[in-house]
Amino acid sequence: MKILAINPGSTSTKIAVYEDLNEVFTKTLRHSVEELAPYKNIIEQNEFRKNIIVEALNEQDIDINSLDAIVGRGGLLKPIPGGVYKINENLLHDLKDGKRGEHASNLGGILAFELKAVINKDIPAYIVDPVVVDELQDLARLSGHPELPRVSIFHALNQKAIANRFARENGKKYNELNLIVVHLGGGISIGTHEKGKVIDVNNALDGDGPYSPERSGGLPARQLAELCFSGKYTYDDIRKFITGRGGFVAYLNSNDAYQIELQSNAGEPKARLIYEGMAYQIAKSIGASATVLKGNVDQILMTGGIAKSQPIIDWVKERTSFIAPMTVYPGEDEMQALAESAYYAGIGEYEVKEY
Repeated sequence: MKILAINPGSTSTKIAVYEDLNEVFTKTLRHSVEELAPYKNIIEQNEFRKNIIVEALNEQDIDINSLDAIVGRGGLLKPIPGGVYKINENLLHDLKDGKRGEHASNLGGILAFELKAVINKDIPAYIVDPVVVDELQDLARLSGHPELPRVSIFHALNQKAIANRFARENGKKYNELNLIVVHLGGGISIGTHEKGKVIDVNNALDGDGPYSPERSGGLPARQLAELCFSGKYTYDDIRKFITGRGGFVAYLNSNDAYQIELQSNAGEPKARLIYEGMAYQIAKSIGASATVLKGNVDQILMTGGIAKSQPIIDWVKERTSFIAPMTVYPGEDEMQALAESAYYAGIGEYEVKEY
């Protein structure tokens, strides 16, 4: 099965071709400011990006008509359960309409569908586990005030892919396991996976949960309210406190976790404190997730770029080993996650859902 995976970013489009589960070609197509200048919004870039994808495939002597499936990164859709979704007219409409936000990932499904249309055979086009995946139980939506419900926004694609991968590697089904999956990147999401559903997760986009290289994490509410009305900061300033200039950036003026790890290892006391402090908060959140599962946790899974950091893994494991064993999947391979889902949908192992 030959699969094309598409992952659009704000100034790039990453593509990869897989034969079954084996990568045969991958490339990041960069888009300059000058190339994107004529387009008023992301959606208008569709034809431009589609054409350069076809050109890139031609340069690799990959006949677009040889593809058996196309899968794109999911965008800002209405909240939906996780899984593989066939791209239909309703899904396309919501991606193009952009009522839930304009983001480059909205192009993933549109590009997949339009490339499918130029192929001389009928092949499936999918999206997989967009960031809006929402499987929260009702208890997890309560925040303490009805005007501030908790919402599900997290690294759904990577969390679900890693959970399924762990299950396959251990001869299990994802829907048979209780897992705590921790994605460690610029933002940190900690998902409580009960029998195939993420029934609780922190809002990693808006700074909930542990602090991270760029997110503040959960802040003391009254102190934050006082800061908002102090007259010192604008609304945009506060937003940046929470997402973008929180965490490592606020404490150490850097979002480079690797450099901060080196400083910590070299004995720089502030770097050590802040670096270990992140691990401390991650471990606390894992403990909270364990209570959601009533202690019945089969495995803790660590993934994302910072999962390459041995000190972070060791600190978290030291505080959580009494809960469950830990397996580490360092890095984040979104292209592999997309292709894997398309493959397993193609052989009937994953259900293909309707939006």
